[in-house]
Amino acid sequence: MLQIRGRAFGAGGFCDRVGRRRFIEIGGLGAFGLGLPALLRAEHSGGVPGGIKGKRSVILVWMHGGPSQLDTFDMKPEAPAEVRGPFEPIGTNLPGLDICELLPQHAKVMDKCTVIRSFSHGNADHWAAAHWMLTGRLGATGGDRKPRYPSMGAVASRLLGPKLPGSLAAVNMNDGGFGFHGAAWLGVNHNPLQCGSFSYGNEAGSLPASDAKSFALADGLSEKRLIDRVALRGQLDALKQRVDDERVFDQMDAVEQQAMDLVLSGRVRKAFDVAEEPAAVRDRYGAGWGEQALLARRLVEAGVRYVSLNTGYFDDHGNIGPALKDKLPRHDRAVGTLIADLAERGLLDDTLVVVAGEFGHTPVINKDAGRDHWPQAQSILLAGGGYRHGQVIGSTNAKAEYPTSRAIGVEDFCAIVYHAMGLSIEDTVVDLTGRPTQLVPGGRVPAELL
Repeated sequence: MLQIRGRAFGAGGFCDRVGRRRFIEIGGLGAFGLGLPALLRAEHSGGVPGGIKGKRSVILVWMHGGPSQLDTFDMKPEAPAEVRGPFEPIGTNLPGLDICELLPQHAKVMDKCTVIRSFSHGNADHWAAAHWMLTGRLGATGGDRKPRYPSMGAVASRLLGPKLPGSLAAVNMNDGGFGFHGAAWLGVNHNPLQCGSFSYGNEAGSLPASDAKSFALADGLSEKRLIDRVALRGQLDALKQRVDDERVFDQMDAVEQQAMDLVLSGRVRKAFDVAEEPAAVRDRYGAGWGEQALLARRLVEAGVRYVSLNTGYFDDHGNIGPALKDKLPRHDRAVGTLIADLAERGLLDDTLVVVAGEFGHTPVINKDAGRDHWPQAQSILLAGGGYRHGQVIGSTNAKAEYPTSRAIGVEDFCAIVYHAMGLSIEDTVVDLTGRPTQLVPGGRVPAELL
């Protein structure tokens, strides 16, 4: 029996009418079960069967809690100690660009990257800022965490589907919580397959870890028996020809076929088996976040359109020095190695790597030796995706408080991600009332990237 636990369709009744911990069992193929097709319905309800529009994938590395610009890519070594913080800058292979000493692997690939130092918005609420950045619209807040709009990954699922037939549109790893990676009113069928543990949860639900074994057929269930069971289920269609208002049962026949394709072709199953990688490659990435980055690379190779992963919690209101000494080297190894590996394999141009959090942190170290929320300035890292790189866009003042040139906003950020996938902010998705909604209400890709 193939069994991938839980496509949890929301928390507390949000956006669904099925059980929060429903099991997906293609081996059992119960007459009323959603089955693995619930993971795949996006690829067919989007009108782009099998994924044929746009050649590029996105890997979003989400720094949950918000990274400090002063301790990563916008260091101010001439500033007073309470501003510059505990770390020194180091040079990179991009002349004129210095970054934090805790990022030596990044320093080796900065010629393949763009640092946006002038990203800025005005919202210091974790949930509100994360929802805004990952959907392009304000919605959830710390007091009301219910998402109002679909994430960029869900939109890619709806409009594009996977890059290759038999793959998945979106996968989310180790969600830290302030992410809103799910589909909102696009329907739970456009939520990502989620793997890894997380602490807060979001509208994508409490989904389990997935690996190669999750996609295996159980003992005694052959490919022929699997096909026979699908045929039997087809005979029972009359029992389940109902479509709820979240489109959960749309185009079941086509999706059943893709579910079989995924299991029998094994492309995604093999991608989850990182043990297939040579030991030298696994060692290069490292464990934990590094293994997630390696899996992200394998997933885009297997045709997944949009992969998001989380590298820890960067909201360091106290003792930021020891905290970053622990976290940033592991983040550095994962991300720096990912960018280098994609480039060496000829995959970087077809993969946009985006590294961001929901906001930056305060210019002055607080009384607890930490930094507090500061949305007025943040540094964002981009690599690949068909863009022009080896540059820094924008600048901030002497304390990294505010942009002094080339301010980039949330809608511009979303435009960058969508453009890489072949979408325009003027493209639309249709909400449940039948009203077309533009992907982002404004914004544009900075000319420097084009």
